[in-house]
This record gives sequence, structure tokens and C-alpha cells, in this order.
Amino acid sequence: MDPAQSKALRTLLESQEVASLGTLHNGEPFVSMVPYALVPGGRGFVIHVSSLAAHTKDMLSNPAVSLLVVAPPQPGVLAQALARVTVQGEARRCAHGHPDHAHARHAYLSRFPQSAEMFGFSDFSLFIIAPRSARFIGGFAQATSMTADTLAGIMSGG
Repeated sequence: MDPAQSKALRTLLESQEVASLGTLHNGEPFVSMVPYALVPGGRGFVIHVSSLAAHTKDMLSNPAVSLLVVAPPQPGVLAQALARVTVQGEARRCAHGHPDHAHARHAYLSRFPQSAEMFGFSDFSLFIIAPRSARFIGGFAQATSMTADTLAGIMSGG
């Protein structure tokens, strides 16, 4: 991936706050919306979700997930030309007491300080989505597949 594409991907992930989360729900694909933050060091994504949500139950029964982050529409740009990244990964609950909890909580609240109150709700918990692979589309004829290590390097500014 060339430096311009790496920068475009990093900018996309840092500028957007919402992803489409794909899970398996009773054996069927299920897509929902989740706000996300980046794990320090570029090793994944943090989401804060309610146990009442279908996607939370799905992640607990099958941790294989997909995230889609898309650039916002722009006048004069075809929807198919919007920058986007699809991440295949594994979601794991990051409970209080877990070594990553404090860092994940800090990352999430740094991005979404208005969510602080929800950390007091007993049905909400953090999940960390660790990427296995990703596919970045920077526009027409600008598609690149990458490993988790390559994505981590890009996300951490490397």
C-alpha cells in the first residue's frame, strides 16, 4: 500500500465515528450500527454495547464479525467511489479487571465523552474487535487487501 493510500485509510478511520457491524444472528447475516474508537497502538476497534442488543448476543455466541466504515457522501462523487474499509475480525468482551479495559475505556471516552454516563449502566460493556484482515477501497480501481499487522501499522501511524 502506498503512503497516500495509507494516509487516506488512517484519515477515514480517524474521521468517522460510526461503523456498520456485521454479525451472525441465528445463522443469518445481521448488520447494525455502532460507534467505535481505535485501540491504542492500532490493534483494533473498541465498541461499547448493551447486552440487550442483538449484535451483543451475536458476538457472545460467535465472535466472528465484520466492520464497514464508509466516507460520507460528497457532492459530485458517485457512491461507488467513496472510500471505505471492511474489516474481518474477532470480537471479545473486555470486562472490568481485564488488562486492556482501562485503555479501551479511555480510548472510547476520549472519542465519545458524552457516553460517560452509559459506563454506569450494568447492561453495557466494552468489546474489542481484533482485525484478522481488511480490504480498503480508496475509490474506483483502488482496492487493497491487507493483513491485521499491515492494518495495525497504518492505524498507529506507521
